[in-house]
Amino acid sequence: MLNLYRILSVAALTVHLVWILWVIFGWLVTRNRPLLRWFHILTLIYSIVIEIGPWPCPLTMAEERLQQGAGIQPYHEPFLVHYLEALVYPNVSQTVVTWCGVAVCLIILGVYAQRFRRRRIVGW
Repeated sequence: MLNLYRILSVAALTVHLVWILWVIFGWLVTRNRPLLRWFHILTLIYSIVIEIGPWPCPLTMAEERLQQGAGIQPYHEPFLVHYLEALVYPNVSQTVVTWCGVAVCLIILGVYAQRFRRRRIVGW
């Protein structure tokens, strides 16, 4: 029998993964697409604020509640720490993982700053 909470939990996980991919690679598809570019810049800023601020990620909260509803023991650390730490950052503190994520967002914002400075030459 299908468990609706389990299906929704997987959907929340999928949205989380798509969000992370958008944050990391969105700059590749935004050139000459002003609306998409500004959406990506806002996404980067939001991601930085969520990472360093005291607020939990809404997707993580939804995932935890849906996992509880499905009878799965929910995790209580941030998404990146839970799913990616063991694969990519074994035995690294949550603080390091968080600041690496923030650094990636800041580097991408730097790419946008470079594009903005050269906008008349390359067609911002």
